[in-house]
Amino acid sequence: MNGLMEKLILYFEYPFVRYALIVGILIALCSSLLGVTLVLKRFSFIGDGLSHVAFGGMAIATVIKMTNHMLLILPVTIVCAILLLRTGQNAKIRGDAAVAMISVGALALGYLLINIFSASANLAGDVCSTLFGSTSILTLTKTEVWLCAALSLVVIAVFLLFYHKIFAVTFDEEFAKAAGINAGQYNLLIAVIIAIIIVLAMNLVGSLLISALVIFPALSAMRLFKNFKTVIICSAILSVFCAVLGILTSILAGTPVGSTIVAVDIAAFALCSLIGRISGGVRR
Repeated sequence: MNGLMEKLILYFEYPFVRYALIVGILIALCSSLLGVTLVLKRFSFIGDGLSHVAFGGMAIATVIKMTNHMLLILPVTIVCAILLLRTGQNAKIRGDAAVAMISVGALALGYLLINIFSASANLAGDVCSTLFGSTSILTLTKTEVWLCAALSLVVIAVFLLFYHKIFAVTFDEEFAKAAGINAGQYNLLIAVIIAIIIVLAMNLVGSLLISALVIFPALSAMRLFKNFKTVIICSAILSVFCAVLGILTSILAGTPVGSTIVAVDIAAFALCSLIGRISGGVRR
């Protein structure tokens, strides 16, 4: 045990480990805040769809040799989040069909562009890293950490500022409309925020695993509590704990960061489900 602690202390002397922990905590916190709303509104599919869109944006940025991929990926993902919401409200193209059109199309076109135009000698490795997260946490730079911190603060501030409106739209959209709340505007706000979170999480867990950070902590918290506010707090705590444990495990075991974090999230969900079933859930 002492040897393990000494090894961790040694690793914490390196900036890239501290960067990974900071980014992991911020992304986990932001993901958990919106995760509960997405699950309750049955918008879980949006996170998965937008993660594919982010991959398409990454492919385009790579092909045109942009030095900062975020400058293209972020606006593209936000625009697609808006289109996804609008298309899903179309009488002829509903929900899951709209997600399939945009997400699968972006994924396929992105991979096609990389294959045609990329000059990389390790194409399979680059694609795998983008889809499943970097195999190393050495990839995070100080600039990316600061950008993640700034955008995370924006997401948290917006969520806290509009908490009561988001709560109303989440539980009863029709009542919210009757009370004078512009439900469409807040649905759009939710879609834009989740797009930002997905772009932030790409470097850490990859575009195919991002939705797990959004969904698993929320579902785990719902197995233990029923109150909206309590579920969000529990989800945030679980998400941050799983992210930290996953990153530390990845460092010690040499496993991919993203997959390790998701594996810890799955274990937490299984444990919460077991506790909830035994206790019958804590109703607060």
